[in-house]
Amino acid sequence: MGRGDKKSKKGKRSIGSFGVSRNKNKIKARLKRVASKKTEAAVTVEAKPKRASRKKAEA
Repeated sequence: MGRGDKKSKKGKRSIGSFGVSRNKNKIKARLKRVASKKTEAAVTVEAKPKRASRKKAEA
């Protein structure tokens, strides 16, 4: 269950192959979902109006 194991994800990564435990289509779909969430989060953060800073009262 390590780098040399052809059936584990770690083994598939070290060998550089894609198979049942490391499906190329599933990986691409997951990366696409994560990228779309990041862009949505960036848009919502920028949409908030900035508050004016208060000045201290002079004494």
